[in-house]
Amino acid sequence: MSKWVSAMNSVNPKKLHLSKWTAVAPIGRNKHFLVAKVILPELPALAIEWVELEAVYSKTITRMAWRELRDSSRWCQGWV
Repeated sequence: MSKWVSAMNSVNPKKLHLSKWTAVAPIGRNKHFLVAKVILPELPALAIEWVELEAVYSKTITRMAWRELRDSSRWCQGWV
């Protein structure tokens, strides 16, 4: 794979549930997260917008747009 590949994680929104993520910079002293919940839209025809991340250490929950996980300058897929 070339070093010139886009700085985006490839993420399938249908496979997000229980996926593991590492924050590049700790968020509230937490670095490792698990997608605890995928928030489905009210209308099934609409795309998934939100996920809830649970910090592995402190168990705090953070809601965010799932597309933010695609930014490899902020998130790494898996626990690093």
